[in-house]
Amino acid sequence: MRNTTIRFLAVLLAAVFIASGCGKDNTKDKSLEQIKAKGFFIVGLDDQFPPMGFRGQDNNEIVGFDIDLAKEAAKRLGIQVQFKPVAWDGIILSLNKGDIDVVWNGMTITEERKQKIEFSKPYLNNRQIIMVTLDSTISTIEMLKGKKVGLQLGSSSENALNSKPELVKELKEVKKYENNTLALMDLASKRIDAVVVDEIVGRWSMAKKPGVYKVLAEDMGTELYGVGIRKNDITFKEALDKVLTEIKSDKAGEEISKKWFGENIILK
Repeated sequence: MRNTTIRFLAVLLAAVFIASGCGKDNTKDKSLEQIKAKGFFIVGLDDQFPPMGFRGQDNNEIVGFDIDLAKEAAKRLGIQVQFKPVAWDGIILSLNKGDIDVVWNGMTITEERKQKIEFSKPYLNNRQIIMVTLDSTISTIEMLKGKKVGLQLGSSSENALNSKPELVKELKEVKKYENNTLALMDLASKRIDAVVVDEIVGRWSMAKKPGVYKVLAEDMGTELYGVGIRKNDITFKEALDKVLTEIKSDKAGEEISKKWFGENIILK
């Protein structure tokens, strides 16, 4: 009787093990298979986000650092890539609805976003900087009190500013824009006093318009960029991480980085 009970328990435990563990491979998602079947993946982006993704002046084609990275990744996956402009404050909803397949557009990896989506391995460092006009008397974060500050709606710049609630309370106004280009135009026209923006975007804008802006020595924090992917798209994420690792480690990544930044700033 005792041996029978032991054998029964052993069989029962084996059945539980098979159901909970061994079945994992059989239930793995088919996201990569589905992407390859349609022959392309769709990148959602803010097309006013230079140098990551923006409209070129010559033919209005979407170009940029992230655009070149996505094209190289698609080539290595043996498929095509399409680019779809989406309002940034609704881009995660668009991703989870299936309107786009990834967000590849200088997207900061945050804990809040990780509750809703998955991220690739990080590929760039970034800071949230404060830009003012060249003739501005503002030189510290403390001096922003009583001033109008602009930023992009739904961006990590908004999160960075909101992480300083005591400062927010002392501001005259926080003006939120559809994109950083509009915010910086208002800053240049002195309709606002400062802009909180990704350093990569801000430095690009300064290079394009020398003598207009300057950056405060203090910043609003550092962060990492990653590609936003749906949580259930496990096999697609694994394949994307693999080719991203290859690109970051070989000449292709270095050449793309030097093309847009003059040096190799991609994370290894």
